[in-house]
Amino acid sequence: MNVAVAVVATFFAGMGGVALVKPTLIWKPFGVAPTTPAARNEVRAVYGGFGLAVAVLLFTADSASAGFRDGVLVAVAIALGGMAAGRLLGALVEPKPLLGWPGFFFLVEAALAGLLLTAR
Repeated sequence: MNVAVAVVATFFAGMGGVALVKPTLIWKPFGVAPTTPAARNEVRAVYGGFGLAVAVLLFTADSASAGFRDGVLVAVAIALGGMAAGRLLGALVEPKPLLGWPGFFFLVEAALAGLLLTAR
């Protein structure tokens, strides 16, 4: 397996696993506490289920046909780029959020998107 793809897949697997087991940890760096069952369910679904699904997709795509593999890598890179772009656009409205954890995750998302694009 390509090392870059493995790094990104491991990131998603870690995020997904943590979100399923301990959803409060996912939002804690942003000052949000999912205090209701519905909020924790949302974290488990969006960060947990989605994260694990992307990890499985990345791990399995590496052994698939070249066209399918490239499609998966580009799609996940675009999703990560969209996340980073959303943070950047949010910073235009509220500049301080890119300081601290949001800025860190902006860099992580942009870097992981770049890793996947170079892995093609």
